[in-house]
Amino acid sequence: MSKSPEEEFPQKAFGWAARDTSGHLSPFKFSRRATGEDDVTFKVMYCGICHSDLHSLKNEWGFSTYPMVPGHEIVGIVTEVGQKVSKFKVGDKVGVGCMVGACHSCDNCSNDLENYCPKMILTYNATYYDGSKTQGGYSDVMVAAERYVVKIPDNLPLDAGAPLLCAGITVYSPLKYYGLSEPGKHVGVVGLGGLGHVAVKFAKAFGVKVTVISTSPAKEKEAIEHLGADSFLVSRNQEQMQAAMSTMDGIIDTVSALHPLLPLIGLLKPHGKLVMVGAPDKPMELPIFPLLMGRKMVAGSAIGGMKETQEMIDFAGKHNITADVEVIPMDYVNTAMERLAKADVRYRFVIDIANTLPKTA
Repeated sequence: MSKSPEEEFPQKAFGWAARDTSGHLSPFKFSRRATGEDDVTFKVMYCGICHSDLHSLKNEWGFSTYPMVPGHEIVGIVTEVGQKVSKFKVGDKVGVGCMVGACHSCDNCSNDLENYCPKMILTYNATYYDGSKTQGGYSDVMVAAERYVVKIPDNLPLDAGAPLLCAGITVYSPLKYYGLSEPGKHVGVVGLGGLGHVAVKFAKAFGVKVTVISTSPAKEKEAIEHLGADSFLVSRNQEQMQAAMSTMDGIIDTVSALHPLLPLIGLLKPHGKLVMVGAPDKPMELPIFPLLMGRKMVAGSAIGGMKETQEMIDFAGKHNITADVEVIPMDYVNTAMERLAKADVRYRFVIDIANTLPKTA
């Protein structure tokens, strides 16, 4: 007879979980494994809410299993380390992002690209090496192998730093890989949400010229005055789009809804790159002729390996880059999900786990 989630492992844990495709979250008692020789255990202080949490809760991608504790923007304070752990000690500020395991033997793992390992293990809604179900950061305690833990710089606030573990690395990695982090480059950022606003901050810290591309004229002041973008394009304004044709070295497209790619391809210089980091749930139309005429590229990118994730968080600490967050109590999470579905957040919800989770028991 299988054990209940609460009895499966020796370390008691408490969080909020979804039980079915309604996605409704409620208090949930479960357990974590004991701290192994390579493990880091930490008290969760904050956890960001990613749009993928919403998709997963409602099984919109088709592979969700329940009960599910979401959350992969997890930050906290180390409480215990295994005997073979060398990079962390009790009291350190740490974080765990989107993954907690991989095969460690393929070419991707050998090149610090665990995120592209075919056997990569997600932080929640996945199966761990021991056959157990991974559970995420909407919970009071986290245990992860040292390889998948990042050290948070002392000057980064934990609440506003948490979203960098997903949103931050998702935009940092393509900026670096596709050569769009070189000073003097001109980069467009499509969409000014959780990913987009962080993309603007990283690109400006790299010394890049940034143009925000949005359907909403109302976001122009925010983009330029608050986030530091150099210019702003309303994608529905044909005159503005025409005037900006062939001016950009690359575009980071963060939009996760269906939208036309032809106007964006037109903004690229010859040899320009349109990099997709949003994940629409339906196929997009890709016009080929404009790609041929400028030797342009449409590419994709997903988070980064652990080495690059640590590099990203260190860069953020050096340049004081944080997400713009709305910190919420745990019992507000279902309302937050409803608001997130309507894009009613500037720009990332973060749950105050340490101060509000115990009160919901």
